[in-house]
Amino acid sequence: MITQVTPESLKERAFQTIIKDYLINHNEYIEGFNDNYDRHYAMDTKLLFDFLEASQKKKIDRLKNIYKENYKSKIIENLDRTLNLRGSIHVLKHGIKDYGVHLDLAYFKPPTTLNPDQFALYEKNILSVTEELKYIDEKRIDLVIFLNGLPIITMELKNPFTGQDYKNAISQYKKDRNSKELLFRFKERSIVNFALDTDQVYMATKLAQDKTYFLPFNKGNDGGAGNPEVFGKMKTYYFWEEVLRKDSLLEILEKFIYINKVEDIKVNGDVSLKETVIFPRYHQLNCVREILDHVRKKGTGNKYLVQHSAGSGKTNSITWLTHRLASIHDEQNEVIFNGVIVVTDRTVLDEQLQSSIYQLEHKIGLVAKIDKDSSQLKDELEKGTKIIISTIQKFPYILDELSGTKDKRYAIVIDEAHSSTSGKNMMALKESLSLEEAADLAIKEERQIVDTEDKINNELERFVDDSNISFFAFTATPKGTTLKLFGEKQDDGKYYPFHIYSMRQAIEEGFILDVLKNYMTYKMYYKVGKHIEDDPTFDKAKAAKSIARFVSIHPHNIYQKTEVMIEHFRNSTRKKIGGQAKAMLVTSSRKHAVRYKLAFDKYIKEKGYSNLKTLVAFSGKVKDEYMDEELSESKMNDGLKESNVPKEFDKDESKVLIVADKYQTGFDQPKLHTMYVDKKLSGVRAVQTLSRLNRIYPGKEDTFILDFANDPEDIKEAFLPFYKTTVLDNDIEPNEIYTIYNEIFDKQVINKEDVIKFVDLIYTKKESKNAKALMENYVNNTSNRIAKFSREEKIEIRSLFKKFISLYNLIIQIAPFIDSELHRLSIYLRYLIKKIDIESTGGIDITDKVILEYYRLKEGKEESIYLEDEEDIGVNVKVAGGSKAKEDETDYLSSIINNLNDRFGTDFSDSEKLAVEQIRNSLKSDKTLELKAQANTAENFRHAFEPSFDGKIIDEYGKNQNFYGKVLTDESFKNKLMDLLMLEVYNHFQEQVRS
Repeated sequence: MITQVTPESLKERAFQTIIKDYLINHNEYIEGFNDNYDRHYAMDTKLLFDFLEASQKKKIDRLKNIYKENYKSKIIENLDRTLNLRGSIHVLKHGIKDYGVHLDLAYFKPPTTLNPDQFALYEKNILSVTEELKYIDEKRIDLVIFLNGLPIITMELKNPFTGQDYKNAISQYKKDRNSKELLFRFKERSIVNFALDTDQVYMATKLAQDKTYFLPFNKGNDGGAGNPEVFGKMKTYYFWEEVLRKDSLLEILEKFIYINKVEDIKVNGDVSLKETVIFPRYHQLNCVREILDHVRKKGTGNKYLVQHSAGSGKTNSITWLTHRLASIHDEQNEVIFNGVIVVTDRTVLDEQLQSSIYQLEHKIGLVAKIDKDSSQLKDELEKGTKIIISTIQKFPYILDELSGTKDKRYAIVIDEAHSSTSGKNMMALKESLSLEEAADLAIKEERQIVDTEDKINNELERFVDDSNISFFAFTATPKGTTLKLFGEKQDDGKYYPFHIYSMRQAIEEGFILDVLKNYMTYKMYYKVGKHIEDDPTFDKAKAAKSIARFVSIHPHNIYQKTEVMIEHFRNSTRKKIGGQAKAMLVTSSRKHAVRYKLAFDKYIKEKGYSNLKTLVAFSGKVKDEYMDEELSESKMNDGLKESNVPKEFDKDESKVLIVADKYQTGFDQPKLHTMYVDKKLSGVRAVQTLSRLNRIYPGKEDTFILDFANDPEDIKEAFLPFYKTTVLDNDIEPNEIYTIYNEIFDKQVINKEDVIKFVDLIYTKKESKNAKALMENYVNNTSNRIAKFSREEKIEIRSLFKKFISLYNLIIQIAPFIDSELHRLSIYLRYLIKKIDIESTGGIDITDKVILEYYRLKEGKEESIYLEDEEDIGVNVKVAGGSKAKEDETDYLSSIINNLNDRFGTDFSDSEKLAVEQIRNSLKSDKTLELKAQANTAENFRHAFEPSFDGKIIDEYGKNQNFYGKVLTDESFKNKLMDLLMLEVYNHFQEQVRS
């Protein structure tokens, strides 16, 4: 049946009725009713006993004899108790016991037609759908699906044509559906919750109010997010017509859904168990099913290439496919594969496969790991072990062993066929090699290295008779040879993957970040920085002037590049992700890595920078003329074992990882925000290397790449096969930020007072319900005006807002500056844009609150934020030897006000003394500042003083907006006031030491 789209069908009430009617008329559901729903137990008790009586009458009769007329209430009480202890997934798959009587709560389709009795029981399942379910008091939910009386799916439905969409449904789940209410209680009742409209579908397996994380359940559209147009149907028709079909839903429940359990080890050593209900995303479900259908029809001897981007959940996809391949039967009820061999180097896959398959199958011994020698493989094959996990290095032995088993058929699943995180060492670098020679040698070495993907391809090309073996290769970035070997040749003569989840779709759906969005060559970095510094339009901004010294950098001038990178890291990167951001430097050779490590540590020590630890990663040993002995990775990392580098890099104090042909592929560190590239990259290697940045993390909103060695066009060309949009654009005009700023306010939809008041509340330390309500009002003032716009006008103004945010974020990466008006607007727009996001691509909002990086870091993080250069210290700051006669405090405060008035033409009166006094006293009571004053010169103390001063100004802003507004918007005025107060505070702390 075609779900017709008519004006009537696009009303919300009719929309849910369309879904309900289709499920009942075409998908073998029956209608459920509120009268049969027991709110106390959150189950449809009528359908529960309809199922039990029809499928297990003898067992129910036994319980009737035991419990007499109370048998229903006793069974319900026991079922409720087991659901609360074991969860609905376990109960539906394995049933319950009651007084020694085993009761099944669901039956699943047998793998063959050889067991008609089991199939008859399967037919007894009752799937029902209840519309407008009253689950507590008068609270309703649009649709709920029950299996044999137990709720398994809830749905909130919205319709864009009535002014609401799936985002409103998500908001409804977050705000109106309490995770403590039994129907929504994690694991105990509903398994998954869907928020959908006529265009898009999203899902969440755990409700947690504002922290609820919804995943897209969309097909994808032309390589991107969303769903394609289908004539005569709503875009989301596949959800209720296909996915919720009886056979489909019961298969998902039996073969796909499970609880993933991971031990979470805290810093103090405490261990907690984190549980997640895993429900397949659409591309995972579709991929596994399409492969299985093809295998059933074509049998063995085929190759399949699955190109799924990073962030797509490849580990789960491999788990499900492996589990299914191990038990798949053909149309003649014969087992197709005698066993499945998974080839991987990832311990996480090994551990998850064993754990997940036990959750799915509840049997021990299905999975065996080959971690010794090839004889172990032979033993497991002879025993008939269904799933064998082996390392990629043993791949040749696997093929040799299988070549002698002509009477048996096997599936080989290959996980992410690329080189691992370990670098290669073909020869030690000698002291006599120049850096240029070392780089050339490294390039030659890299060309000679045959990575894992190539090794697998070479072995398979020599493997002639593979009629009894099928290969399933998973990778995000297949090489041309891999496509030719595993891909499908189509009519145009080209080879294509069997299934694709593109990088573009992953980005648009919010599972990875777009690493090319903020990509810059050093040439452009310098050009923009110089422009910002010289242009009088930026007189409010204080650029990082040190960049002006580097008009050109010699290809091997390591110390100059070191200064650029460290200062960029301090001025920009380290403020990202709430102060947790990390950077990686990719170097041309092992000798480069050694030199950079020495240069970084020397520069950091000379500048007295703290909390900026570097690590280095390279293979083998290097002899450098600067050192008397050969250097190894472990020695340069103070004895740290090579295997512990990833764990050490995850610590807060480790900020920069310098690498030479290590950790450029297969390395997953989600806090990695910035990459400095001083190495020629090309092809798949470029994509794999830069993609180390793309992992999402709470508070991580963007990434940044500063490239000293590559041409943007080459990088763009490398990404194109996997990334369907071109975003590299190095033609940046920083002055445009003010043009856009003015253009935004010319639209007359944003009141500057709303922006100021909104951001003031953001900086308020103590959040309150009243503050949140006010913030909402300040944003709504603008969104309500925009709501009156036409669709085209909304798209236009939203695009303008996004353009401002993107350009502002890029400019402050290059030359951090303080312009409170720009920064306030950027924060305000980030919230506002959510209110008018009318053509959402499905991106996931991974932060509940914008990280305010450019004024101060979150409390508990590094307190030192350097926004200006040391040379900007006020000329009046001088520290004489010995003690100084203490001026009368009142007179001193008055002199500060008078000094500022005389210099800047202001007319602040003595009443402003109170404001200055409050800040001064607050600074004097700061214990952290006291320690830093006692350990540093006045010049060095300024670095710690400035961010504390900024914080106090922002905290006090609401008490005297006229005075503090001048401080925030006039940089010279702020610096003068800060210099005057810094001297007094510094002397105050010094006198305490002397006394």
